Amino acid sequence: MNAAESGGSIVIEDLITEEQFREVVQLQKTIWGFSDIDLLPVRFFVVAGKIGGQVFGAYSGGRMVAFCLAIPGLKPDGTAYLHSHMLGVLPEYRNTGLGRRLKMHQRENALARGIDLIEWTFDPLEVKNAYFNIERLGAVVRRYVRNQYGASSSPLAGGLPTDRCVAEWWISRRQERGAVCEGVRLPVDIAEIRGSDPMRARAIQTELADQFEAAFQRGLAVIGVERDDTWFTYLFGETLQQAPGEALQQQARGEAR
Repeated sequence: MNAAESGGSIVIEDLITEEQFREVVQLQKTIWGFSDIDLLPVRFFVVAGKIGGQVFGAYSGGRMVAFCLAIPGLKPDGTAYLHSHMLGVLPEYRNTGLGRRLKMHQRENALARGIDLIEWTFDPLEVKNAYFNIERLGAVVRRYVRNQYGASSSPLAGGLPTDRCVAEWWISRRQERGAVCEGVRLPVDIAEIRGSDPMRARAIQTELADQFEAAFQRGLAVIGVERDDTWFTYLFGETLQQAPGEALQQQARGEAR
């Protein structure tokens, strides 16, 4: 095994063979229910592994039960980072800490190569995932992208646009967070609403997008989340460190006014 790590019965390793990549393609179908048009093909994983990306699989008893994929990226100011495009875990292995183990494996691999930043997108309506990204890992959010991937064949999308937040995970230092200035909330049972009342879910998604974009225009970032029995709240405030490329983005916004 390459760069293998074991803990209990789960082993994480680099994926390098065509057979392994074909297993990943099948996992995409099983985890998200994608149709063929939305699947990342074997060739993409081959390329990702050869150009400085990350392709890891988690095995239990010789069976692949989870994977993650990242590709290299470059900020406008020349800062190198990794874009973590996919992380999937079979349903029976969720809530076991395996997702966090894969993220920690990503982090260790990136740090060993001198990379300080890993980014990925996530659906802000998936509140459990949002909590994990922001509170467990310490990611911050400064960008919201409407309908990032277009229509999705996954039933998990519920027919809604694929709106996404962009998570920034500073892996060699935790991003310093300032005071909370405001909150944006959505019903904690949004997953049930998405399945039973798509029109209401779409209205919630649109309002959320408007509020996120307005807060980002004021220079705020998502720096935390909290929840109770009724609401899941994104907490907005200032970060005390400026991200690479942010000065250029602020300058561009100023010139556009």
